[in-house]
Amino acid sequence: MEPRAAQVQRRERLGRQQEDRPSREGEPHSGGAECPGNAEVHRGPDLVQWTQHMQAVKTQLLEQAQGQLMELLDQAMWEAVQAYPLQDRPVPSVPPDSLRKTREPSLGKRKVFIIRKSLLDELMEVPHFRTIYHMFVAGLCVFIISTLAIDLIDEGRLMMEFDLLTFSFGQLPLALVTWVPMFLSTLLVPYQALRLWERPQSGGAWTLRVGLGCLLLAAHTVVLGILPVHVAVEYQLPPASRCVLVFEQVRLLMKSYSFLRETVPGTLWARGGEGIRAPSFSSYLYFLFCPTLIYRETYPRTPNVRWNYVAKNFAQALGCVLYACFILGRLCVPVFANMSQEPFSTRALVLSIMHATLPGIFMLLLIFFAFLHCWLNAFAEMLRFGDRMFYRDWWNSTSFSNYYRTWNVVVHDWLYSYVYQDGLWLLGGRARGAAMLGVFLVSAVVHEYIFCFVLGFFYPVMLLLFLVFGGPLNFTMHDRRTGPAWNVLMWTLLFLGQGIQVSLYCQEWYARRHCPLPQTTFWGLVTPRSWSCHT
Repeated sequence: MEPRAAQVQRRERLGRQQEDRPSREGEPHSGGAECPGNAEVHRGPDLVQWTQHMQAVKTQLLEQAQGQLMELLDQAMWEAVQAYPLQDRPVPSVPPDSLRKTREPSLGKRKVFIIRKSLLDELMEVPHFRTIYHMFVAGLCVFIISTLAIDLIDEGRLMMEFDLLTFSFGQLPLALVTWVPMFLSTLLVPYQALRLWERPQSGGAWTLRVGLGCLLLAAHTVVLGILPVHVAVEYQLPPASRCVLVFEQVRLLMKSYSFLRETVPGTLWARGGEGIRAPSFSSYLYFLFCPTLIYRETYPRTPNVRWNYVAKNFAQALGCVLYACFILGRLCVPVFANMSQEPFSTRALVLSIMHATLPGIFMLLLIFFAFLHCWLNAFAEMLRFGDRMFYRDWWNSTSFSNYYRTWNVVVHDWLYSYVYQDGLWLLGGRARGAAMLGVFLVSAVVHEYIFCFVLGFFYPVMLLLFLVFGGPLNFTMHDRRTGPAWNVLMWTLLFLGQGIQVSLYCQEWYARRHCPLPQTTFWGLVTPRSWSCHT
């Protein structure tokens, strides 16, 4: 218990505090001690205001501490890079963004590589998803069994004929021989041009080196642009062999541009006295084979190579090729081989498109799994390339804008870095719509060029689908569209788009074989033959 004298002293002290405290406007001031209830009433608003003030002070302190911490970390990273031996630095020694804002403008986000698995590899660890994969394997087994059964019933013996496969990959050695000078040109010319430009000499000597480097790059572009086209046309390469050439042509051109785009600005800056060295030749050679189109001098690497994983992915890629041949041979060739012999009608066109939707979507899934998963993962494993995010969960997309970003991350990174961001930089960062339109235009032209190269004729189906349908769908079915209904709509349009492609390209392929031109003319080459061919 508190002593009686102490209680009296405390009450007198409280009374003096109440007398000294000024009264609030509109409140009576009592000369004696207030009752506890009234004291709580008077202290309530003060406590709320004091709490709000302390919350504001806390927020301000946290923001200041965060800013100071970021500056300290940037400074520490910059000092660590400067302390690293110059000859062993993996990246050009440029200061962090916070320290070089006045030296060069920021060009946007840069691709960051980290060690991570492909999404399907993670999903394959789930038994339910692995069952879906087993269903596709079972479908391939059914195609093989049906082929064997039909051959046994019709011919009385087993005849495993792979006419479509052998035709598509005909003259493959010639395509591989043509690839050698294409690769050597990409290996030597861009790197040598960079070495010519990096030497810090002024006057006529450096100008002469710049001119020589530009001539080398022009010759390199001519070799990559003309040589594969000449070989394909001159020797009438079949579609699969043409695929090898055109994919390597586009890949090497994109890699050459990325290498120069990432290294030339630093090299020109080094001529001003900054002392940035050119990247090592080994890093450039590694870049030409690793599964990315964005150049970095170093990439995150896995500790070892799983050769069983490499063999498994190559076997799966081969299985997808066989699967595609069975689908084309069983579901497309019987329908479209004789279609040009019938009169053209809207009814026949619509029915053919509906018939081609199922094989079309199968072909899309097979191309995705064979190339974006199996082929790229196999090379990534052999090269110990750590970042395996070659695609995202595009199948869950509820908008076409998300589908375009997640379907092929490798190509999307290149388009985003060198078309979209550079376009924004050139336009001053105010024309995002124009930059996005530029991305669509470049993608549409390249896709149409690939189809024209592989099939051997010009039929702008892909170009129209990209520009007429793909562009508007990208802006209308944007990321704010969510919900299962939008995913169903996206898949429905994807089915129809694949059906249109397979139907129209197959009709044109057989029409050009059934109705050859009596003489080759420009308009005859660019006019669809399936519109007028009726044998």
